[in-house]
Amino acid sequence: MSTTSLLIRKDQLSTTRLHTATDEALADGQVRVRIDSFALTSNNITYAAFGDAMSYWRFFPSGEEGWGSIPVWGFASVVQSLHPGVPVGERLYGYWPMASSTVLSPGRLSPERFTDMAPHRAELPAVYNQYFRCASDPLYTAGTEDIQALLRPLFITSWLIDDFMADNDFFGANAMLLSSASSKTAYGTAFQMHKREGIEVIGLTSPANVAFCESLGCYDRVVTYDALDSIAADTPCVYVDFAGNGTLRNAIHERFANLKYSSSIGGTHVEQLAAKGAGKDLPGPRATLFFAPAQIKKRTTEWGPEEFGRRMVAAWHDFMATVTDAKAPWLHAEHHNGGVAVQAAYAQVLAGKGDPRTGHILSLCKESAAG
Repeated sequence: MSTTSLLIRKDQLSTTRLHTATDEALADGQVRVRIDSFALTSNNITYAAFGDAMSYWRFFPSGEEGWGSIPVWGFASVVQSLHPGVPVGERLYGYWPMASSTVLSPGRLSPERFTDMAPHRAELPAVYNQYFRCASDPLYTAGTEDIQALLRPLFITSWLIDDFMADNDFFGANAMLLSSASSKTAYGTAFQMHKREGIEVIGLTSPANVAFCESLGCYDRVVTYDALDSIAADTPCVYVDFAGNGTLRNAIHERFANLKYSSSIGGTHVEQLAAKGAGKDLPGPRATLFFAPAQIKKRTTEWGPEEFGRRMVAAWHDFMATVTDAKAPWLHAEHHNGGVAVQAAYAQVLAGKGDPRTGHILSLCKESAAG
């Protein structure tokens, strides 16, 4: 057997190649999984953009200098097992390389999940090393795997951003400015914040995405990037930056004299990540990177793991019911099967092109003439 991977040039994210290698024999306690499908969103581009700074390249090392595998979220099936607690055929949700298969070293088994105990992952954030066993996973629902892969990791971040802001009394602000408002993490955050009393949720987006953002119903106002002056300059506000666009961040910091907090979530606008002055020497509060695992750790300590899980599961099912409403679904999945199709889909997502209602589901273990 062999494994096909999509490798990305770390210093030039647009450069990719397909790599196929013969599988090595499993060691005792290991399992091999077939990665059936995974989502590719701007969130994964953020993983690549911050790959060195935040250790994302370390999860699935390519073994080749200068090349990496971007972590993705999706579903896999156990096809070979030398672990007595993980049977062949078991379905798993979790964090994978962009590949047709991978090897895990399961430990800390419970009915709901286990942890990959591979030595190179020991120092990496634990939240990314957990694999959820679909048969007992409270977030799993059969028949919606595509939407789960697309939205689940992003919504958990969205839910945590909202919780972090509420935990800090929204830093005294009454308006939340969310950039890249058509992105999945932004509208998941808006969905949560929209329920908060006394908070106006303002989506910032490009003219092409205004209608989409307005159709969701979770933004109180949608404003184009070139119309910031339509928002009063003295508004007590928080900026939640999903775009990583340095020019936009500068404009917001310079316009809003009553900016209470500036939160950087990720970089969907890769070409702007290194924009001059981005995050440095700006008026107002210093832009602060939001790191979801830190909020998870805080809340699991305060609430306990069971209560944390209960709240998150309830929020997720509420969100899923809205997003998958047959009358007005927020998202539909587009499948890309096989190496060439996966490369093309990656290039499309990297370039930030496409309809915000379309979510990309990829597979390197399937081939399709239709792509």
